[in-house]
Amino acid sequence: MNAKTVLPAVAMTAVSMVLTLAVVMMWLGTAMPWPVALVVGLGIDGGWLATLAYERRLAAQGDHSKAVTAVGWSFGLLAAGVLVAHALTADHSGAWLAVAWLPIAAKALWLVHGLWERTALTPSALGAIRGIQQEARDEAAVARARLRAEAATEETRLTAVTQAGARVARVQARTADTLAGAWSTLERARAGEDTGRALTSVTARVTPGVTSRWDLPVWGPTETVPALDAGPALTDAELDALVDSIRHSQTPALSYREMAVRFRAAGHSASEVRLRSAWKRVA
Repeated sequence: MNAKTVLPAVAMTAVSMVLTLAVVMMWLGTAMPWPVALVVGLGIDGGWLATLAYERRLAAQGDHSKAVTAVGWSFGLLAAGVLVAHALTADHSGAWLAVAWLPIAAKALWLVHGLWERTALTPSALGAIRGIQQEARDEAAVARARLRAEAATEETRLTAVTQAGARVARVQARTADTLAGAWSTLERARAGEDTGRALTSVTARVTPGVTSRWDLPVWGPTETVPALDAGPALTDAELDALVDSIRHSQTPALSYREMAVRFRAAGHSASEVRLRSAWKRVA
């Protein structure tokens, strides 16, 4: 993995050293003997190479020296300065200026390589990190799937409850319509003249001279009857007297329903058959 950063740095350093030596030979070779120019070029490259080797040794030991780093950058800047000075005095200055940045680039690549080494991890650590990341992704995927499943289940439940409620509402509406129609039919039958005459003709044979009132059946909440203690049974004469007194306790006379409610509210007890028989006798 180090080859990804060390090879570009080594290549850039080698090119910069060769280019610096060549520029020194061409630039100073005309003003002094070429062996002297060669020594100057090798001195610049050698100093740069020596400081670079010492920096790499300190980095391998986990150490760092600001003085050595400063000396290394000084040699890099010196090499870049030589290239720039030669470019400014040469005929083709633009071409030489285009390569004058190579020493600085080489130092920057070695800096990047040092940062790579300080942050590099072993294969086992990288494997552990990848395992942790994969586990986190798996947990997130499972959580998303669970949430989607719960959302789908809740949506299905709400849809079923809504549909059931709608069915119940429709059934209640149809039942209410049916009961309303039956109640209207009973009310029309009760209010009809033919029905009244028919009922009068029937009751006249049972109780001559009396026209009975035909009440509609009770539909709705009724009054609750409090619990009563068991008492002695009333005789027919006593029951008739109570029914008659309750019936005529108000003007006009009470109907059977009103009389029965007041009879039981007063604490008296009698079966429905006996109470109706007494009502017929007194009415």
